[in-house]
Amino acid sequence: MKFGIVLFTSDRGITPAAAARAVEANGFDSFFVPEHTHIPVKREAAHPQTGDASLPDDRYMRTLDPWVSLSMAAAVTERIELSTAVALPVEHDPITLAKTIATLDHLSGGRVSLGVGFGWNTDELADHGIPGAKRRTALREYLEAMRSLWHDEEASYSGQFVNFGPSWAWPKPTRTPPVLVGAAGTEKTFVWIVKSADGWITTPREDEIDARVVLLQKMWHDAGREGEPRIVVLDFKPDAEKLARWDDIGVTDVVYGMPDKSEAEVVAYLERLAGKLAALKSREPDA
Repeated sequence: MKFGIVLFTSDRGITPAAAARAVEANGFDSFFVPEHTHIPVKREAAHPQTGDASLPDDRYMRTLDPWVSLSMAAAVTERIELSTAVALPVEHDPITLAKTIATLDHLSGGRVSLGVGFGWNTDELADHGIPGAKRRTALREYLEAMRSLWHDEEASYSGQFVNFGPSWAWPKPTRTPPVLVGAAGTEKTFVWIVKSADGWITTPREDEIDARVVLLQKMWHDAGREGEPRIVVLDFKPDAEKLARWDDIGVTDVVYGMPDKSEAEVVAYLERLAGKLAALKSREPDA
């Protein structure tokens, strides 16, 4: 089981480059950042945590561009995975987004994965021309189209939201970026993952995951998918018993948030977290 860090980026506090450098220096395996292009002031969409138009954190309206952030992170690291938790592909042109992701993967040596969301803020999606009722269809088409651009010598796609004829597009990614879906662990979500993605990212505060992990694995195998789904759990405090149980049931990654404070404060936090995880690991019985 691997351990990663997510930074809710903003235009204050530690920069993504400094954060990623500290993440790698402290032995973590991955670095995640989120995305919101903007937050409409007036909207009908309620935030999943607050249940209304209020936001739990003002960083939602201050979020940095994820791909610029990860490119800065890539420039100062060599090993860690670079990902999103989560990006919103349907708020972009799929052709140019495919180019951006492929370029980052190419220049970083194949370290990019793509955490995606359907988009709770349907008013934000609407400003990008995506109807809320069609957001899952749109995301599926975007991913299929981008995969064609990443794989095919002459890429093309025809759908409801994406259409382009035979086209050349390089660079190709060093590897096809794995797609992880950040959404509530429901059967509906898992049906979508099994068909169109490579794994699941849990939502914040979604701690009771054991039965959901088993359900996703069963649906994965029943659909004839090879291997196992990647399962990334957003955790808040390391606990030896919980981590051991997650490892046993097939959780592949555990990710912890970091504060958007000064570099010194964040580095100190990461050092403490890394120490706690190392201490927990050292107490594990030998296999």
